[in-house]
Amino acid sequence: MRVRQASFAVRVVRRRGGDAAILYRRSLNEKQEERLTRVAAISPLAYSAGAGLLRAAVRGSLGAGTKLTAGPFLPLDNDWGARVGCYALVASGLRNANRLSRAAENLRQADGTEVAWWMGLMARPNSTGKRAVRSLRILTEAVK
Repeated sequence: MRVRQASFAVRVVRRRGGDAAILYRRSLNEKQEERLTRVAAISPLAYSAGAGLLRAAVRGSLGAGTKLTAGPFLPLDNDWGARVGCYALVASGLRNANRLSRAAENLRQADGTEVAWWMGLMARPNSTGKRAVRSLRILTEAVK
């Protein structure tokens, strides 16, 4: 799969605190052109806690021999992109590595259709999206 064909893409970046990632989703801009728009950033702590999910997403989309390295965009298919998107939104602002790791593992094993539904709820700009993020944090055991 190429980046131009993918619905989602992830890019690993090097920061002072360690490796981090940025998730992008393909959408239309004002000129009705398809572009990758930023969904969420994954902090260095969340990146290290959810590295298993991110590696599985890249390998599931590109093949078993693919490495998760800093630099270019790595395409993700719809199922893995929604899983990583949910993880990125759930992990935003959290600082407990054990709970982040548990949330990543729960999302890695979740059903793709369910995760896509949650991703749709969390992407809403109004307060419904914030409540969905809080609900999914509880369900994935990211918070108490």
